[in-house]
Amino acid sequence: MIVREEDGANGPALPVLALIAALFLPPLGVFLDRGITPTFWISVALTLLFFLPGLLFSLGAILVPRFARRD
Repeated sequence: MIVREEDGANGPALPVLALIAALFLPPLGVFLDRGITPTFWISVALTLLFFLPGLLFSLGAILVPRFARRD
């Protein structure tokens, strides 16, 4: 099991919040999970083009384990 630094005593609250935010506004979910990184800007661009690609990209970016991230 991967434990994130943000985890508190009650479990990972921020990833759940990021996932919920990504369902309604995909770049917000990426911002909450990773901050303003190239991943965030890609999510913004995809969401502006079409909502579904931005949503799928954002969910994928949030659900990738930390050790596999480069940013």
